Amino acid sequence: MGDNFLYKKFSFFVFSLFFDVSTLLPDKWKTNFNFSAKDADVKHMSLAIEVPDARKAASTRTLVIAATIGSALEFFDFTAYSFFAIVIGKLFFPSLSPYMQLLMSVTTYGVGYVIRPVGGLIFGSIADTYGRKKAMTATVLLMAAGCAVIGFAPTYAQVGGFAPLIIVVGRALQGLSAGGEVGTATTILVESASPNRRGLLGSLSFASQGLGVVMGGLVAFAINHNLSNSEIESWGWRVPFYCGVCIAFVALALRTRMAEAEGQPHHDSGVLTNATATARSPVLDAFKHHFPSICFGVLLIIGSTVCANIVTFYMPTYAISVLHMAPSNALAAAIVSGVVVCVASIGAGILSDRFGRKTVILYARIGLIVALYPAFRWISLDPTPVNLMVAVAVLSTFSALTTAPSITMIPEMFPRSLRASGMSVVYSVGVSVFGGFAQTSAVWLIHVTGSTLAPAYYTMICVAVSTLSLLFIRDKTRQPI
Repeated sequence: MGDNFLYKKFSFFVFSLFFDVSTLLPDKWKTNFNFSAKDADVKHMSLAIEVPDARKAASTRTLVIAATIGSALEFFDFTAYSFFAIVIGKLFFPSLSPYMQLLMSVTTYGVGYVIRPVGGLIFGSIADTYGRKKAMTATVLLMAAGCAVIGFAPTYAQVGGFAPLIIVVGRALQGLSAGGEVGTATTILVESASPNRRGLLGSLSFASQGLGVVMGGLVAFAINHNLSNSEIESWGWRVPFYCGVCIAFVALALRTRMAEAEGQPHHDSGVLTNATATARSPVLDAFKHHFPSICFGVLLIIGSTVCANIVTFYMPTYAISVLHMAPSNALAAAIVSGVVVCVASIGAGILSDRFGRKTVILYARIGLIVALYPAFRWISLDPTPVNLMVAVAVLSTFSALTTAPSITMIPEMFPRSLRASGMSVVYSVGVSVFGGFAQTSAVWLIHVTGSTLAPAYYTMICVAVSTLSLLFIRDKTRQPI
């Protein structure tokens, strides 16, 4: 009954964009008050069971919302930076050519990814040593600080060469936060699910990232639609980062509520047990005893993160700077990508619970490799808004189908006492090495080769090499972890 309840609740939950649907309960949860006297004891017992089950469902719902809003915030902020990369490059690197301005802007964007492994080491260790929720509270505060630094950063015209350094500091704070955020949040979602629903709950982590992209895209669209170019360059580009600070404090309030409602050990037992408390560090223990899992996990995540960064984050910049399309069309395509990722991730999670993680990942990556070249060639030859949106929707579907099961599979590879550390290290290193500089690589390859199809080739190679990791990873779908 509990599994059916969770399945129904979270399906309604995602399709209503994470609003409360607590009133939608299965019929068999409803209490029948037409009992005879001889059934009084049975009725009393059923009510006694129903109350704690309802409380557990409510607390699980609180946990899911609190866990996913952090990932949504992270990608809201990263999306906003990507959408305004050209403006940021112009304001903070004005002495360079337009090409170098864009290159330096996306390289600064990549700084947030380079620092992620440090955040993964720090917050993964905190989550395994002191509890998941303590780490999640710290990461969202750090994300708010990063948003504030970028949002209030003076431009090159105001402080000269110090301006780019301030942006780098802001991106570094965001990177530290993100390094621990996704790993810890995904871990607590996976641990809160029954064995045959881990794919579904784990997929909410990537679905929330799609939701963050939609939110970031809508804000950027509104700014571009209502403000002039001079207003955007003057102050409009800062608005998303101010919004990010506000969202961070909403997330903090929810996570504080989660800490109060989720005091049960089964939801926050990431603290080391007596048997493992003598280890020098959960991170060191993970490297010592699970190094092959870390390596294969990093290899697995490379394909997913490169694809996500190229399709969702670089595509708007590509449409504007390479295809010379209107910014509004590029932003609309990014919003479409976010919606598709949000919905398709849930489908990917359900499919992975039924058919296995490896099966879904493998077929999705084959489809992705086959579709990348035709999609990029199609929009390069005929760069219309409709073609762009269709291509982005198709690629985003494959991206969700490969990424959602992947980030569920990784925490399944590690024991509970080291799971947050292992997941954080794998995800942050994989994203840092290739994901953070996927946009830089795409811009550079187009400039060097002169081919607008260079991003497709780059992504195809990364996905193909990454898929080899499936040969060495054990699929633990529906198995106890």
